Amino acid sequence: MHDELRRIEDRVERALAQRLRPAVHSRSLPLTLTAWQVPGEPVPFAEAAARRFEPFAVGDAWGPPWGTTWFRARGEVPAGWAGSRVEAVFDLGFTGAGPGFQAEALVHTAGGVPLKAVNPRNRHVPVARPAVGGERVDLLLEAAANPDILGRGFLPTPLGDPATAGGEPLHVLAGADLRVLDEEVWQLVHDLDVLRELAAELGGHEPRRHEILHTLDRALDALDPDDVSGSAAEVRAVLRPSLARPAHASAHRLSAVGHAHIDSAWLWPVRETRRKAARTFANATALAEEYEEFVFACSQAQQYDWVRERQPLVWERIVRAVERGQWAPVGGMWVESDGNLPGGEALARQFTHGKRFFLEHFGVETKGVWLPDSFGYNAAFPQLARLAGFEWFLSQKMSWNQTNQLPHHTFWWEGIDGSRIFTHFPPVDTYNAEFTGREMAHAVRNYREKGAGTRSLVPFGHGDGGGGPTREMMERARRLADLEGSARVEVGHPDAFFAAARAEYPDAPVWSGEFYMEGHRATYTSQARTKRGNRRSEHLLREAELWAATAALNVPGYAYPYEALDRLWKTVLLHQFHDILPGSSIAWVHHEAEAEYARVAGELEELIAAALAAGGPGGPRVFNAGPRERAEVLVTGDGPVFTRTPGGGSAAREAEAAAPGPVRVEASGPVLDNGLVRVGFAPDGTLSSVRDLTAGREVLAGPGNLLRLHTDLPNRWDAWDIDRHYRGRFTDLLDAESVTVTARGPLLGAVRVERVFGAGSRIVQTVTVRAGSRRIDVETEIDWHEREKILKVALPLDVHAERATSEIQFGHVHRPTHTNTSWDAARFEVYHHRWAHLGEPGYGIAVVNDGTYGHDVVRTTREDGGTTTLFRLSLVRAPRVPDPGADQGGHRLVYALLPGATVEDAVAEGYALNLPLRTASAGGFAPVVSSDAPAVTVESVKLADDRSGDVVVRLYESLGGRAEATLRTGFRASGVWVTDLLERPAAGGGRALSEDGTALRVALRPFQILTLRFSRA
Repeated sequence: MHDELRRIEDRVERALAQRLRPAVHSRSLPLTLTAWQVPGEPVPFAEAAARRFEPFAVGDAWGPPWGTTWFRARGEVPAGWAGSRVEAVFDLGFTGAGPGFQAEALVHTAGGVPLKAVNPRNRHVPVARPAVGGERVDLLLEAAANPDILGRGFLPTPLGDPATAGGEPLHVLAGADLRVLDEEVWQLVHDLDVLRELAAELGGHEPRRHEILHTLDRALDALDPDDVSGSAAEVRAVLRPSLARPAHASAHRLSAVGHAHIDSAWLWPVRETRRKAARTFANATALAEEYEEFVFACSQAQQYDWVRERQPLVWERIVRAVERGQWAPVGGMWVESDGNLPGGEALARQFTHGKRFFLEHFGVETKGVWLPDSFGYNAAFPQLARLAGFEWFLSQKMSWNQTNQLPHHTFWWEGIDGSRIFTHFPPVDTYNAEFTGREMAHAVRNYREKGAGTRSLVPFGHGDGGGGPTREMMERARRLADLEGSARVEVGHPDAFFAAARAEYPDAPVWSGEFYMEGHRATYTSQARTKRGNRRSEHLLREAELWAATAALNVPGYAYPYEALDRLWKTVLLHQFHDILPGSSIAWVHHEAEAEYARVAGELEELIAAALAAGGPGGPRVFNAGPRERAEVLVTGDGPVFTRTPGGGSAAREAEAAAPGPVRVEASGPVLDNGLVRVGFAPDGTLSSVRDLTAGREVLAGPGNLLRLHTDLPNRWDAWDIDRHYRGRFTDLLDAESVTVTARGPLLGAVRVERVFGAGSRIVQTVTVRAGSRRIDVETEIDWHEREKILKVALPLDVHAERATSEIQFGHVHRPTHTNTSWDAARFEVYHHRWAHLGEPGYGIAVVNDGTYGHDVVRTTREDGGTTTLFRLSLVRAPRVPDPGADQGGHRLVYALLPGATVEDAVAEGYALNLPLRTASAGGFAPVVSSDAPAVTVESVKLADDRSGDVVVRLYESLGGRAEATLRTGFRASGVWVTDLLERPAAGGGRALSEDGTALRVALRPFQILTLRFSRA
């Protein structure tokens, strides 16, 4: 037989493009249009509907960037269309960009009922099915003129900031019509699409490929190009036997779940996400009414809450869909947060706030963590998820790895404490599947569990900017349910998939530790003010809860601020979304985030002040919100004083303890010396020496605190990526305008170094040594005006560190400092939280920070045979996409070097730097709870969310070993229970208290998180 396959493929493609798709709508009638341009921010339907609409025509321009135009479309269904399926079809001026990245609209009835959204791949709105003729059509469209930020690729654009976006219209209305859907032609298009795409993925040796193509050839012989509608049924009849051939018994099973990933902010602001959620949810509920087998999985309680508040009619449809089993709340998080940077307690609150929302509004206990698009996942996730009652975890983003691919798709993920959660990474490698032949074939070929497992999950629907599944996708799914040559597709609930996958693969392999994403490494550093706002907010929330709980336990009549704390937590959790906290959003998003963090800090400071003042007047006191006892120099309005305060939320009088040996500042050099460390400065302002006087050894192996400015031009994804080649071009900042001693003791000494460089940037650093402390603080103020640069600070340490230890949520991880394997080499930029520790047997050094996450560690051998472990913090970047002004302006940060440190010291100083002592003229109280073992660390103290007055304490083992401790409370308890994260009693969770109700003995395994609930006597 002659090979005519190429001819047939070309024939099918042309027939679809030029004959069949244009014939999907058989008749058309233009709608009459009027419009009103909203002068500012979006307005509710009632306000828009009452406005005066002006005549508008197809071909007219509309929509300045980020503007809103309300269109009114009116018409009448002709009598001759009776019995037809009539729909309104709109083209807002759609471009080739995907849904959610350009104009989109929510369509309402004249009475204000939201129907569904229109976007480039979902343009229709049902009008009548079947029509009787004479129906009046009166629709109002809230159209968003959203710009395509990445439309020109990775080039800077002013469109991401309303202040620079301009006012010229972005779009030209291209169509607004009433049309008749020719259902036979429409069905034929899907028949042909599914078969031709299946054939394209089958190998040339496959008989099925040839059978399909020759069937397609015969079918098109039956197509009358002059009467497509009249001949469509005959064409379908030829195709039917080929579509009816069942899949092989061993065919892979794809569990399809409708989905619409909606970034809570990214290339659009938070306010636009509120509307995206409404548009997408309206689409999904409309599709559920049309296809009874449709199931839509939707995460992010925050987005549900927006729709509940702003679109109550859409909300009612969601509630009904949940009741029918067509809508699956998943994820159990307030938002799909970043997986690396939120603190441990913040991640716990992501789960508690999200899961409680679904329980309260739907009565649904979500079973799985749905987090497809975060940029890596910390190793505390499995334990936190299990403590929140989750059974499974889903992600997809690791398929983006640049160097190494994970060896599993279905497996157990083990956290740092040993907890495991059943995990699946869909081998389709997208959370925006459309059931194309290529996607289906890739899922089967890529699946790594062949021979052990038989199924995987496919999230389908337009995402990132929302939109969701379409009727076209559902039609494809129906044809792929049982089709020879393809995997079997079954639309269903993700819980059902995970139950089936676990049942067939109970001995799935184990992946232990973090999921380090080999890409998007710059998200540890970009938009530094956003990151420091988050860090400060997390610690202020800890303080506010602690002091409020202290006041509630000790001051009659004090009202614990439940509502305020709940609202502020939700604000912080929202901004931990995986394109806000990582720094990968447009300027508008980050400007708002910085303003929100400032507002949150102001409110929390007021709550803290009110809680401290509730104790009544008293002498000046120092309040310690950290978990450890602290003895340190505190700078007050009257100057530095030395104080010693117990941990756990306590107060001590100023200057309660005698000061240790004073700090000496030598006249030449200069040199700072407090008897524990001696810090020398070179004339250029770098550290020439850091001497640990207790250990009798030099800490540095070269110039310390060396600022290095690198050219930072990643291949793409500017705000997201830092590529290895950044190391090849740099400038050391060695020109100091001044090196000045600014404090000479007796309690502290400080040296100030000022530098000007580059495009007018300025750095002022104050290096401080305090009496009684080995910690060397470097307070850094940066006025940053560079472009496409990254600023790092180098600390070359004279230790032979085989691994670097970095704090993560509720613990720490070890990462090799060598590059033996491709996995090691790929970790050329990593993150930590409050501290990192580098050491050799018998000696270690910690680096502590108050809001800096990205860093790298390089180990080299010197000519003298010694080892230099070079630790470099990433301080600030200057990407230009998607925010051309990212990081420009002022920054203030603190990092510190702690010689002779153990991991225990690193933990203590990490808390100390991030929870600075505060002073107030107020009465003092005993700590709410304290631990007598350093390894047992109290992370949060609060009153129970159910307002019972119970006290909730969360603690963890922080050193990586087994630990026992006696907890002592500042109040009498009548009972105590171990609970889950939602403060519900765990099985067998009752614990024994001491006779007086103020002490409890606990034992923890390595990195175990323990939540205790105390009822008050």
